[in-house]
Amino acid sequence: MTEAAAPAPRARRPRGAAESLGSIVLVFESVIVFLGGLVVYGLKVLPTGIAPWWGIVAGAVIAVLMLVTSGLLRYRWAIGLGWVLQVVVALGGLLVPALILIALIFGAMWGYATIKGAALDRRNARLAAEAAGADPTGD
Repeated sequence: MTEAAAPAPRARRPRGAAESLGSIVLVFESVIVFLGGLVVYGLKVLPTGIAPWWGIVAGAVIAVLMLVTSGLLRYRWAIGLGWVLQVVVALGGLLVPALILIALIFGAMWGYATIKGAALDRRNARLAAEAAGADPTGD
């Protein structure tokens, strides 16, 4: 009997620095946002007529959006969606002022991840292009 050959593992798609750093920020921020929803619920800071449990729902929905966005960062529009989510977290500071601090911290990390990551990606692409065009013999 012969063993069937195992299929070769699929090659992973190369990820740039902006995608990698941005996804790290969004995944960690999603945990904090969900906990922020619990704070909104616990403090009962939603306007009169809105049940407090909507705070948990809002925190969970925003957290899931952040997780989904972290997986879509290969697309340019997902970077913009990440900025929109940062603004949504900042608007949560109208209900719980501590969320403004969270928005500032994670917004700064998101800005660094996307801006510096894109600069690193451009530099790496330039270096790869130079290496591909260089004479391998060194002449």
